Amino acid sequence: MSQTQIPLDLGHRPALSEADFLVAPCNAEAHAWLCRWPDWPNPASVIHGPAGSGKTHLAHLFAARLFAIGAKARIIEAAALDMAAPPLLLDGVKAVVVEDCDRGKLDETALFHLINLVKESGANLLLSGREPASRWPVKLPDLRSRLNAMPSLAIGAPDDELLAAVLVKQFTDRQVRIGEGLVPYLLGRMERSFEACARLVERLDRAALAERRAVTVPLARRVLEQEDQDGSGHQGS
Repeated sequence: MSQTQIPLDLGHRPALSEADFLVAPCNAEAHAWLCRWPDWPNPASVIHGPAGSGKTHLAHLFAARLFAIGAKARIIEAAALDMAAPPLLLDGVKAVVVEDCDRGKLDETALFHLINLVKESGANLLLSGREPASRWPVKLPDLRSRLNAMPSLAIGAPDDELLAAVLVKQFTDRQVRIGEGLVPYLLGRMERSFEACARLVERLDRAALAERRAVTVPLARRVLEQEDQDGSGHQGS
């Protein structure tokens, strides 16, 4: 009797180089803004967009841009920021990136202190979140004022062309072979969001690992039909 293989999730490392970033109308403004550095009118900026939209990729491109001229950038999660952090974060670096500022607990006083230190030292600061900074649950009035003064760059919802490219990239990042016609098939049946794209690729990757095969249209059909039966479902176009 054959048994279904239990797939080992060995993780994957997404490609975060300039060549791997997919510039499209929904993210062109944010990408162009980072490419303008160091010609920024304000030392601090905000990039916001939905989960999986490429904010972390842009942060790494920003860091690489600094590295190319002999400077350094530091990338941290907002949850790791505390009052002891700002001076240490700026030690030996030209820029700091603070990610996910609207996810979880944020030390508002520490972020306010960091913004002031960045301005005083001539460094730069890039903040990111899913929502615009105006919607972050910030209570400190002085911090709210600083955030409102920053340029804010939005990453919008993807079109079909970008979603198709993102699907291919995520399968490639995971070293997953895909069958002919798979991407158009998925585009006709998936929710139009970056996050849904990532979830779908992960599910198909696990199914393909379990069966030791490429991700094909028949495999995708079975996975999606099973989700419908289980009630988890997927949102159509």
